Amino acid sequence: MALDTRSFLQPQASKRLLLVNAVMSLIYFFTITFFFHPGNMLLFSLLIAGEVFHVFQILGFVYTVWDNRVLNPFDRVFNKPVDVFITVCGEPVEIIRETAKAALAMDYDGDVQVYLLNDGFVANKDNWREVEALAKELGIHCITRKTPGGAKAGNINNAARISKHPYIVVFDADHVPHKNFLKQTMGFFTDEKMGFVQTPQFYKNMAENRITQTAWDQQTLFFGPIMSGKNRYNSAFMCGTNMVLSRAALDDAGGMVEFNIAEDFLTSLFVHNKGWNSVYVPQVLAEGLAPEDFLSYYKQQFRWTRGSLEVIFKYNPLFMRGLTRAQRWQYLISASYYLSGIVVLIDACIPLIYLFTGITAVQTSSMLLALVFMPYIFLNLYSLQATSNFTFTFNAISFSLSSFYLQIKAVLAVLTNQKTSFAVTSKKQIQGNFLYLATPQLLYIGLATAGVVVAFMREGLSASLMANLAWVFVNIAVFLPFIVASAPTLWRLKLPFKSKTSRRLVKNENAV
Repeated sequence: MALDTRSFLQPQASKRLLLVNAVMSLIYFFTITFFFHPGNMLLFSLLIAGEVFHVFQILGFVYTVWDNRVLNPFDRVFNKPVDVFITVCGEPVEIIRETAKAALAMDYDGDVQVYLLNDGFVANKDNWREVEALAKELGIHCITRKTPGGAKAGNINNAARISKHPYIVVFDADHVPHKNFLKQTMGFFTDEKMGFVQTPQFYKNMAENRITQTAWDQQTLFFGPIMSGKNRYNSAFMCGTNMVLSRAALDDAGGMVEFNIAEDFLTSLFVHNKGWNSVYVPQVLAEGLAPEDFLSYYKQQFRWTRGSLEVIFKYNPLFMRGLTRAQRWQYLISASYYLSGIVVLIDACIPLIYLFTGITAVQTSSMLLALVFMPYIFLNLYSLQATSNFTFTFNAISFSLSSFYLQIKAVLAVLTNQKTSFAVTSKKQIQGNFLYLATPQLLYIGLATAGVVVAFMREGLSASLMANLAWVFVNIAVFLPFIVASAPTLWRLKLPFKSKTSRRLVKNENAV
């Protein structure tokens, strides 16, 4: 029997908690802005700009997760023909085999044709002929591209021109569908304007190491309350795999976008722009593989960040016709999250500037600031925990905040129109240390150490020094898990415990 993990994807926070969180964020913002005395006006202005961003994200989060019901009509006897696309680009044949066999075993009353979309030839992968042999062995179709272009999106578009069925299911090579995948998704297409149905990306290797566990812990927030909440606004978007597309909707949108490395996100925008609907099914119906090493994780995050930011800077949804007002805001909220790296850098640098210069952003007592800040941050973190069923861990927070540098790099890449190629996430763990990717965090620790010496020589153990030192320690504590994960052999990393998510999964597996 398939593992039932739906409970990890359903938000638990009460509307009262969400409302209190929103109100507290506004109280904190207005207190900082209008009741505290500014110090240096430039620093104060940067601080307030950062707080405006924080308030926007918090209110956007509350707005999104307020209601998670799936209200779309569903017809259990819907059985129109389906083409299943398994995108392949050099993954190990045994991984592809497992996914293909599971696709063949899916329970469905209509016609199902399974295709291996073999991009190994155009990507110069050694095993492209083995993929063709596997397709022949399993009795399924294999489409081997000989003309490159468009990466994964181009691969899907090429296959869509060859296959004929009105609905297309897309799986990455490592995402193994459950037997009931089609039974739980196809019924939504009883709505003739349904453009696509998306299901979660679940990582079956989550307990492999700290990278895989943290990658999943981050996903629980996104594929739980956030994507579930988007149903209410008809603004759930494609996530690259474990999804079903209407061929008519895809054609209407011009096919999968081939000029963006986050092709799924931008294609979703164009599908909605054409008036098609979407739905997110908060049920694990396929199981894939998380990146198992720090380098693969870093590259994946950069790709997602770069692609999402292009939506803001090149296709700003606020000014795109054809979208509802709610859809515009949902796309903006989701894409703008990746601007948080700029705010993290500002917040981290303010206490450093004080240590070296004595210049402050605000002039107030540490006690008064703590009295306002502590309820605000507690409610914010507790709301995140409650909405993710208490699976959003400190490591997840650490990796999210510590990604500030790659987010800033992505912003600069978009603004300067630098070319970034699409790269398939490695399905094998890349051995070695990648401490150089944590250089900004290590540099921060070095500057903080030097700054403490400078400040102590200037004023001794003053109250202001202690307050700013406390902020520095918080930032370093947040950065440390990210730094440690970047050099697993240096620290001889092991996964010392199973997370709450892992323990619940084991419990559920035993129950079924």
